[in-house]
Amino acid sequence: MTMPTFSAAALASRFGLLLQGEDRQVAGVATLADATPSQLSFLANPRYRSQLAQSQAGVVVLRAEDAEACTGSALIARDPYVAFARIAALFERKPVIAPGIHPTAVVDASAQVDPLASIGPLASIGARSKVAAGAVVGPGCVVGDDCELGEDCELQARVTLLTRVRLGKRVRILPGAVLGGAGFGLAMDAGHWVNVPQLGGVVIGDDCEIGANTTIDRGALGDTVLEEDVRLDNQIQIGHNVRIGAHTAMAGCSAVAGSARIGRHCLIGGGAGVLGHLEVCDRVMITAMSLVTHSIRTPGEYSSGTPLMDNRGWRKSAARFKQLDRIARRLPGSEKDPE
Repeated sequence: MTMPTFSAAALASRFGLLLQGEDRQVAGVATLADATPSQLSFLANPRYRSQLAQSQAGVVVLRAEDAEACTGSALIARDPYVAFARIAALFERKPVIAPGIHPTAVVDASAQVDPLASIGPLASIGARSKVAAGAVVGPGCVVGDDCELGEDCELQARVTLLTRVRLGKRVRILPGAVLGGAGFGLAMDAGHWVNVPQLGGVVIGDDCEIGANTTIDRGALGDTVLEEDVRLDNQIQIGHNVRIGAHTAMAGCSAVAGSARIGRHCLIGGGAGVLGHLEVCDRVMITAMSLVTHSIRTPGEYSSGTPLMDNRGWRKSAARFKQLDRIARRLPGSEKDPE
């Protein structure tokens, strides 16, 4: 496949950037350290500014204050990382997928598959499910009963939509993800667990992306909901009846327990957890490995846990943790237990 080539001037015009220097041809993208004179790179993090003078990149996307240090041509952007992402998309190689149903796929007679959709090998479409035009169901995918795929959705290999899962337009789901499985609903009766029926579904808004091996449980009564443009990384657990606001992003191995509500434009770091039935307001950042144990009602950045240290130091600190309450009680004004 022949890679496309673009002039720096054409890229500047297309993405609203300012070209400084020679109008060079760009045939690909790379990091500052690895780029060649025919490639474009970017500088967004000040920590990499020292690489700019030695970089062989023909064109660099950067901020105006960094342009003087650039030895090649520069495309000046307010946000270099966003501009680079849009330019790099021009060089992404995407396979051409023909519409139609593969001979090895199994489609229930009551399902509705648009002629412009693509159903891959060994895929399965359940009863009463609908697949809209431009949607792609990859190899080995399972779309269960009463599911809906909006226009231009993409289910990559081995994705499972178990039951009552509705996807908006342009939803992208990476391999191994499972949506619509039964939520973890249990009631204790005389020492034995009784399963609580999970009668709801899962609703995914337009332009969401769900990472590999991520699981989203269906609701117990209502639905588990992701609003538009939510981005979930790999191996994330979303419990039943959770609601995640638009434009929120969660990093790998994070988890949200049942019935929690996450606001819009939130960022949740890798390995972080949110306990059930809590509320997190809009524009909250939770740093990696933090545990949210109470509702957050004020936007901002929140952290919990202790930083990494050598094991000997950790053992000493752990022993002192147990003494903190006794020490606090000795301080003036600390006779009463904290509320």
